[in-house]
Amino acid sequence: MARKETSIKWVVLGLLIGIFVASVDNTIVATAMATIVADLGGLDKFVWVTSAYMVTEMAGMPIFGKLSDMYGRKRFFIFGLVVFLAGSMLCGIAQNIVQLSIFRAIQGIGGGALVPIAFTIMFDIFPPQQRGKMGGLFGAVFGLSSIFGPLLGAYITDYLSWRWVFYINIPLGIIAFLLVAFFYRESPKHAKQKIDWLGVITLVPAIVCLMFALELGGNQYEWDSSVIISLFSAFTLLFLLFLYVETKAKEPIVSYHMFRKRLYAASNLIGFFAGATFIVATVYIPIFIQGVTGGTATNSGLILLPMMLATTVSAQLGGFLAAKTSYRNVMIFFMSVFVIGMFLLSTITEDTSRFTVTCYMIIVGLGVGASFSVLGMAAIHHFSETERGAASSTNSFLRSLGMTIGITIFGIIQRNLFTDRLKEAFHGMANGSPDMNIHDPRAILSPEARAHIPAPILEKITSVLASSIAQTFLWSLIPAALTLLFVFFMTNDRLASMHAVQRGKAQVGKE
Repeated sequence: MARKETSIKWVVLGLLIGIFVASVDNTIVATAMATIVADLGGLDKFVWVTSAYMVTEMAGMPIFGKLSDMYGRKRFFIFGLVVFLAGSMLCGIAQNIVQLSIFRAIQGIGGGALVPIAFTIMFDIFPPQQRGKMGGLFGAVFGLSSIFGPLLGAYITDYLSWRWVFYINIPLGIIAFLLVAFFYRESPKHAKQKIDWLGVITLVPAIVCLMFALELGGNQYEWDSSVIISLFSAFTLLFLLFLYVETKAKEPIVSYHMFRKRLYAASNLIGFFAGATFIVATVYIPIFIQGVTGGTATNSGLILLPMMLATTVSAQLGGFLAAKTSYRNVMIFFMSVFVIGMFLLSTITEDTSRFTVTCYMIIVGLGVGASFSVLGMAAIHHFSETERGAASSTNSFLRSLGMTIGITIFGIIQRNLFTDRLKEAFHGMANGSPDMNIHDPRAILSPEARAHIPAPILEKITSVLASSIAQTFLWSLIPAALTLLFVFFMTNDRLASMHAVQRGKAQVGKE
């Protein structure tokens, strides 16, 4: 028994490392992009570096989740690690921006297998009475890595090299590989099914079209350009075709019968809208600190540390409380705190102190952190081992999709607010603006750029930037409120006893 417990501890460590490297790679590259472009060139193509990873990661999530149900978790978790490490190594030696984008796509394929399968393995190997604690730990690492990425990326780029943003994955990934490969002994219970190839060839291109439309729209192409309209049209057509195909498939990638479970459907909707809201805070608070108060890139990353710690505490607390009361009760409390935190962020001005912003961020972190652990457990709650992979991966996919759509929509809102209010602020001036592109908030983010802007002009710009960010937070209250609304649609299920779980499995089998 002691030997088995020791093995499980090593497996958990391997899974946590896998979650960390896959999740942190979503954000760690962002802060290194300026240095990467300066070194490799390709300013007109840098958006593909981020897009390539996100597209393949998101496309892979539901597919790998289903495959893990069919053929086993271990082989696909290890496959994901190997592909992720190969992509990381290639990214580190990339010689131009096109190569880097292609290698990032390889990385994303591996990343799509790691997070959802890791959560599913956790649910498989632990009895119900321990799942709350472990779900809290896994959720904390997931939330921690999502916030920690920008800070880690800035530090590595400043003190080592941007290539180490990718190389750092290799030793960590090898450790995770060895721990899972040698210590994880999985259950032989799998459903031998046919792969839904029609679902694959309609879902993957649909996601690719959507992601590229969101990433390229407003940047390389206007939103009403033929390229963006074509991408959205292709997405709509392929996605509708995918939905139809899934109704005919014997073993669909996304099973509609899962969404008949109210707890599962509500958990996925909460994850989608919580992701869309939370990403706004993580992106625009650093911009506020750097652009309004004049902090450096590293300092703007440090402002996220209190929220990161609050998220970690909340994720573990949420997992603990899920064993004591229903998922619904836990989420009502924490999502209420989340909405309050986002409202407080909407009140910031250019005169708001950094301490006040930090307090607001802590409230946001405390509110959202529990969702990283509780929603993952709630989504899997009603399903047997042969369906948990699909259930977990769909939940992860929808949260990631919410974050992507959220940052796109609120990015448009903030940019339009900033541009319109600048026109008003500088109305009547010669040329309408000082000798710089004030319509791009990044132009005032560096201390060097700010030093060359006359004080009266800088004051107007920072005031407009602060108000545009605050107004964006106010708009983000819409998905935040929807997050809280859908919590009330959850059932009163809670982490049950083993007897109840077994009884639930039997019921699922009958259905």
